[in-house]
Amino acid sequence: MTQQGTGSAAIQALDLTKQFGDFTAVDGVDFRVERGEIFGFLGPNGSGKTTTIRMLLGLLKPSRGEAIVLGISVADQPAAIRSRVGYMSQRFSLYNDLTVIQNLKFYGAAYGLENDELEAQIQRALHMAGLEGRERVETRELSGGWRQRLALGAAILHRPEVLFLDEPTAGVDPLSRREFWDLLYQLIEEGVTVLVTTHYMDEAEHCHRLAFIQHGHLIAMGTPEELKSRVLGDRVLELEPDDPLRAVQVLRDAQRAGAAGIREVELYGSLVHAVTDDSQQSDPLRRLLEREGISVRSISIVEPSLEDVFIASMRAGG
Repeated sequence: MTQQGTGSAAIQALDLTKQFGDFTAVDGVDFRVERGEIFGFLGPNGSGKTTTIRMLLGLLKPSRGEAIVLGISVADQPAAIRSRVGYMSQRFSLYNDLTVIQNLKFYGAAYGLENDELEAQIQRALHMAGLEGRERVETRELSGGWRQRLALGAAILHRPEVLFLDEPTAGVDPLSRREFWDLLYQLIEEGVTVLVTTHYMDEAEHCHRLAFIQHGHLIAMGTPEELKSRVLGDRVLELEPDDPLRAVQVLRDAQRAGAAGIREVELYGSLVHAVTDDSQQSDPLRRLLEREGISVRSISIVEPSLEDVFIASMRAGG
């Protein structure tokens, strides 16, 4: 699924570091995002995602290193990139007491759009976001999904080449999240580059490449397929026990005791995923559970989910 562009990268982070007093929020981060790519940036709260984005946008000065966007050093020429990038924060940055059209006019003017150009871009944003017919609705009356569409429309009014999205779908229902990603793919087809942070693994699967960050350090990077193969390979066993909750407890007790080569255990509905040292642990796990009176209907080697990979990476990264 990797989509590599030709020419220079859209975004480059070179030894990017940010310290706040004695606390290092981002520590020596290096990555590049190719033009026309959706790059997912994943990590727990407080891992350094938003701080990294703010440095890439020129909103925070790095303590060390360099941010380069569209071939421009952000620290040296912050004004030069502002008209070429868009930013959508977690809180959508909309004015609740303004209508849809008033919000778009406000942001369009802030981007320097005027007269016919402003009107044309507003109509484009309304059409892309499906907001036609809702122009006079006050923003406070919109649902989370429609507010999200409006915020995206506002962020792309000036037709940015690079779009930074910081957890744009947090708290939004699954259908609205799916529709939002459909809009992102429309933008990618137009040549826009997207860097997005998300907590949703189904969204991360749709990114061309991913980077995992923890405690300010990048701990893994690659396509979803590369990360699954590199981090866990064929070491994930999927079990179907008759008592999944108790099976998880038994396996975790065994893990803590260092038995059966178990590394991770997670519940997936009525199934259990166990990350093991190798793929030859099926029989030992079955015997372990059956000794505790738990019947196992089936055990099979499965491709790890991205959630398996993320959890394993976070725990390995400490």
